[in-house]
Amino acid sequence: MSIQRAMYAGVSGLTAEAGALGVVGDNVANSNTIGFKQSRANFANVLGAAVGGNEPGAGVRMTRPQQLFAQGALLNTGQATDVALSGDGFLVVSGVVSGENGTFYTRAGQLGLRHDGVLVNADGLEVQGFAADGTGRFKTSMGRIELPSAPIPPKPTSTMKITANLDSSATPPTAPWDPSNPSATSNLATSMTVYDSLGTGHAVDVYFRKTGAGAWEYHVLAKGSDIEGGPPTGSVEIAGGSLTFDSAGALESVASGPAAVSFVGATAAQPLTFDFGTSTAAGGTGLDGLTQYGSASSVSSQSQDGYASGDLSGIKIGADGVVRGVYTNGQTIPAGQLAIAKFRANDGLGRAGQNLWIATRESGEAAIGLVGSGGRASLIAGALEQSNVDITQQFVELISHQRAFQASSKTITTADQMLQELMNIKH
Repeated sequence: MSIQRAMYAGVSGLTAEAGALGVVGDNVANSNTIGFKQSRANFANVLGAAVGGNEPGAGVRMTRPQQLFAQGALLNTGQATDVALSGDGFLVVSGVVSGENGTFYTRAGQLGLRHDGVLVNADGLEVQGFAADGTGRFKTSMGRIELPSAPIPPKPTSTMKITANLDSSATPPTAPWDPSNPSATSNLATSMTVYDSLGTGHAVDVYFRKTGAGAWEYHVLAKGSDIEGGPPTGSVEIAGGSLTFDSAGALESVASGPAAVSFVGATAAQPLTFDFGTSTAAGGTGLDGLTQYGSASSVSSQSQDGYASGDLSGIKIGADGVVRGVYTNGQTIPAGQLAIAKFRANDGLGRAGQNLWIATRESGEAAIGLVGSGGRASLIAGALEQSNVDITQQFVELISHQRAFQASSKTITTADQMLQELMNIKH
């Protein structure tokens, strides 16, 4: 009977709109959930007869809510372990969720370190990536990213690099070179700290002395008490050589013997190389290190490649997804690189709760790669992706579904009144 059909159609409208209201309510409730993706209720009409017939429909039903993976706004937090994805892709995490042990995918980038140095998300799931192998390269197999909690060993200095200008108009000192009075018998001096095999720092002074037109010497001194067999007081020369410059002020040649120093208690004969730039005789420009121009002698920069042992003091995640440990000795050492998963159909992913998704048959298998590769998202460190829920739009949806619910209820009451009129005919 058509009146009864209308009543059942009204019931289907109430059911569908109630389900849609649940979808909107879930969106509103998660408007502040990091990495949340809103859903929308899709409706489909229900046939009242065989396919192709012209009978009136039997109402409506709500199909599976469709997830909308539009980009959420990025919120800068300044937290070193926060990451946000901009574009298509998901962070990969592994662990136990609701009693199930497996691999999950998320857009929520609130990361941190566990007590054992493993990178985890806010719920303690292990973040997956490509671990560093200790040589600066990354493994090809995916696994957890772990920062060593033990102190990193020291690295003895092997190279000292100095960039400076030596004044071409400088006058050679009248007195001969005297390591016991180096300041009076040189034209320029600089000092830096070098490290032995134990990570102990030692002050090393480098003196430059002009000997003639375009000709200089350099002398390297260290404290005698720091050197095996050295005098208890004063300084001892541990290296030296000569330098020549051409008429354009470029470093022409460097003449020096091999330098090896034995610090007290450390590895014997620690080699030291002095990098003053690539001379023209060695095929360089002679302008990338020491130069001899007609301006005052001064040191522009200097460095050495050693360091003391250090403890883990923090973590840094770069835009390339590389996770680095920051140590108290100033070193940053790669621990791994974040893995990014990409799917052929994001809206086919299954929701697992806790800001997580799982792969399903509808989504396809995860394609794992690096940040920015193969159309994968870029990464913003120190930021989080906010929910993509638009509150204004959701309130409009609430009004729309409420009105549709009311209209469906009117269909039922009207059909009931018509049936009542039929019942009154016999009277």
